[in-house]
Amino acid sequence: MQPLTSISGLGSAGGQRGAGWQVQLRVDYVVNRVAQTHRGQSEDQVKQAIQDQLRVYGVVPSAKQVTIYAKAISALPQLPPN
Repeated sequence: MQPLTSISGLGSAGGQRGAGWQVQLRVDYVVNRVAQTHRGQSEDQVKQAIQDQLRVYGVVPSAKQVTIYAKAISALPQLPPN
């Protein structure tokens, strides 16, 4: 009979997350929401929407990253109204 693997060794492989993973989840969530609601709008409108919604979740966004997201979202075609 083989000995069982140590329980303390199980958490080190994939169970630990780096600092900031919750912040990244919040950023991803907000960017996806804004991409649905503000696509095709001006870059400034998209930037403002991202910044406003991230503040609700307590995230201070990187201006450089928000600019990249806003540029990509504003380049998307608008969705037809439902």
